[in-house]
Amino acid sequence: MQSLQGKKALITGGSRGIGRATALELAKEGVELGLIARSEESFGTIQTELTELGATFITAAADVADEAEVQQAVDKIEQQLGSIDILINNAGIGARGSFLELSIETWKNVLDTNVMGMVYVTKAVLPGMIKRNRGDIINISSMSGLKGTEGSSAYSASKFAVIGLSESLMQEVRRNNIRVSVFTPSLVETDFTRGKNSNQPDPEKFTQPEDLAEYMTSLLKLEQRSFIKTSAIWATNPF
Repeated sequence: MQSLQGKKALITGGSRGIGRATALELAKEGVELGLIARSEESFGTIQTELTELGATFITAAADVADEAEVQQAVDKIEQQLGSIDILINNAGIGARGSFLELSIETWKNVLDTNVMGMVYVTKAVLPGMIKRNRGDIINISSMSGLKGTEGSSAYSASKFAVIGLSESLMQEVRRNNIRVSVFTPSLVETDFTRGKNSNQPDPEKFTQPEDLAEYMTSLLKLEQRSFIKTSAIWATNPF
C-alpha cells in the first residue's frame, strides 16, 4: 500500500460528521488538509482536534452552492497548502416531504448544494490534477442514490445525480491516473440522521462516521494502479 504522508486533501463539509472524521483519520496518516464548511465558527472543534494531532491544515468558509465562494475558498487553500492530491466531496443537505409538499426553493437548494456544489469544487480542483497526471476524488452519495423512497424525491434525485456524475467523470479521467470513487452509505450516525423520529433504530448500531473514514483512508492507500469504483456501505444489524 502507498503512503499518504505529505499529500494534500480538500474535504467539503469538513467541520463535522463524515468530513470531520475523515479529516482526523487522514491527519493521522500525515495528510495536509484543506477544509471547507459554511462558516468559520463551525470549525472550532475540528481545529482544536487537528491542532492536538499536530496536523497541517487550512480552513475556508464557503457555501458550496455558490460558485464564486467555492473558487475563492479553493484558491485560498491551494495558495497556502499547495496543489490538491485528494478531493473528498462530502458536503450535502437533505429534505423530507412528499413531492407536492417540497417547494421549488427546497428543490433548488438541495440540487444546488448536493450536485452543483460538487461540480463547482471538482471544476476548481480537477485541472491541477490533470496537469500533474494524478489524483483521487471521492464523492459521497447515498443508498438514496440507488433506490428512491417515499418522502425523499429531492434528496434521492440529487444523490442519483452524484452517482451519474461520478461514473462519467471516472471514465473521462482514469487515463490521467485520476481515480474517481463514489460511496453509497446507508444510515450513518450524524447530525443529519440523528433524532429523525422516535421509532428509529438505536443510532449506536448505525454505521459511524469513523467507519467510513477508516475505509476511505484504506482505499486511498491502495497502489495507484487500482481503485474501488463504487462502495455500498451498510450497517450490519441496525434493527
